Amino acid sequence: MLIGIDASRANKDKKTGVEWYSYHLIEEFKKIDRENRYFLYTNVPLRGKLSVCPPNFEEKILKWPIPRSWTIGRLSLEMKFGKEIPDVLFVPAHTLPLLNPKKSVVTIHDIGFEHFPEAYHWADKLYHKLIIQLIKRSASKIISVSKYTKDDIVKTYKIPAKKIEVVLNGFDDENYKVSAQGKNILKEKCKIDFPYILFIGRLELKKNIPRLVEAFAKFKLKNPDDRHKLVLIGTRGLTFPLVEEQMKKFKIENEIIFPGWVSDDDLPIFLNNADLFVFPSIFEGFGIPVLEAMACGCPVICSNSTSLPEAAGEAALLFDPADVDEIVSRMEQVLLNPVVAESLEIKGFERAKNFSWKKCAEQTLKILTEAEV
Repeated sequence: MLIGIDASRANKDKKTGVEWYSYHLIEEFKKIDRENRYFLYTNVPLRGKLSVCPPNFEEKILKWPIPRSWTIGRLSLEMKFGKEIPDVLFVPAHTLPLLNPKKSVVTIHDIGFEHFPEAYHWADKLYHKLIIQLIKRSASKIISVSKYTKDDIVKTYKIPAKKIEVVLNGFDDENYKVSAQGKNILKEKCKIDFPYILFIGRLELKKNIPRLVEAFAKFKLKNPDDRHKLVLIGTRGLTFPLVEEQMKKFKIENEIIFPGWVSDDDLPIFLNNADLFVFPSIFEGFGIPVLEAMACGCPVICSNSTSLPEAAGEAALLFDPADVDEIVSRMEQVLLNPVVAESLEIKGFERAKNFSWKKCAEQTLKILTEAEV
């Protein structure tokens, strides 16, 4: 069987959630499958480990002058006029070409643009709304990364539930693990003060960062001798000005650190040295950072909303993301009680063992090879 994969996102230099999902699945397919042939479609030559392919994997560079329309434009032409058309095309992100082979499979990570339109540029919202109709019409199967996302897709777009398969995400267990190293790197390279509370993700309204800042400010007011800083790792979204307003309102600018985008090599160092990982997201398709924190032995508190309970299980303290006082209470439970913190570390470490990119890839490969026309 010839399996085509849109590898353009996996091939990006700076990767976040969807890009890492694409990258790790491709790398796992290389390890577990020697029977099927693969075409890795890309707009530029594959970089790093992606370029190292076993004999049954082949790079297909498809040049196109407009990068943002590569999948719906250039990949469409390849699916129609290419010398060898794949038996199934897999696009591990929320899109499909306009023209597809007989079988196509696409992963929808979430439909947050429907619930939080203010967090998206109008052009992106329009694109997503149009693409979802193409997916509804053309995809043989849809993969969702959580049961919540599947139910949300079915309810919002009236897509038959039997067309959607749930395959839970994994995480990079080779990179995210307990380590006592790196403290000096944080001090010297990133200018991080210790101790600190950590968040990783896009800094925007959807991730509930304004309420996190308020909760942190109230925690400091209730515990004036506490020395914790709040470290917010991630790029700034369209709604970041709301975060700045909260910081000024509570006069807490000097207590919050913004490292910006951090490489995947350095993120485990931050997690291993944090006293607490807080993930207050209002809307989440899955929540990989929760697993990454647990694997690094960092106690986790997170929202009880959308898909996050599926990722966290009973290994985190959950809270209502709209209740600032409850977030404060959860912070105090962990930071003021070493026994609670240690219990969460142990539970989280065991919870993370249930997830891997290998397991995710095996389940995904089964869907690709069995995709119905």
